[in-house]
Amino acid sequence: MRDLKWKVLSTKYVYENKWFHAKVDSCMLPDGRIIDPYFVVELPNFCNMFIVTKEERVVMVRQYRYPIDQTTFELAGGIIEKDEDPATAALREMQEETGYTSNEVEYLFTAAANPALMNNIAYFFLAKNAVKIESTNFDELEDMDVVSFSKEEFIQLLKENKFMHGVQLGAMYESMVRLGWMKFE
Repeated sequence: MRDLKWKVLSTKYVYENKWFHAKVDSCMLPDGRIIDPYFVVELPNFCNMFIVTKEERVVMVRQYRYPIDQTTFELAGGIIEKDEDPATAALREMQEETGYTSNEVEYLFTAAANPALMNNIAYFFLAKNAVKIESTNFDELEDMDVVSFSKEEFIQLLKENKFMHGVQLGAMYESMVRLGWMKFE
C-alpha cells in the first residue's frame, strides 16, 4: 500500500485557550499537491460511560447544548485530564455527573469524533451493575439532570432518534450487544 501521510509545511495557531486551539496548516500530499489552508481544531480527548444498573436501567444525563439549541440525553462523560488513564477518567466522570459507580467497567472502543477537522480521541466504556453511592458533583459550569430509562424505554428512544450526540451512538449500540439486548442474526 502506498503511503498516504501528508507533510506539514507550516503551522500557524489562530486561536488558543485552555480547551480549544485552532490552527491553519499548509500541507503537501504524497503526490506533491499543496493544501493551504487546512484548518485543524485541537481539543482534549474525552470519555463516555454507558451506565446500566442491576435492574437494567440506563443512567444518563440531560443537559442543554447551546450550539444546537437543544436539551439532549447523553452518556455521562467528559474531558480526560493530562496523563489521566481514560478508564479512570470515565469512572470519575460517571461518579461526578451521576453519583453512580461500578466495579464492572469494561472498555468498549476508541473513536475519532471528526478526524477530518478535529484531533481528539473519544474513549467509550460500559459500566454494569452500577449503584448510586453519592450525590452528583458537577464542574463549575455544568448544569444537568440525572435521568434513567428502563431497557425498553431506552431502546424506544434510540429507535425514535432521540439521542443527538452522534459520536455516542456507537457506544450505545455496542453496549446493547455486550449486554445481550441486541443480537446480530
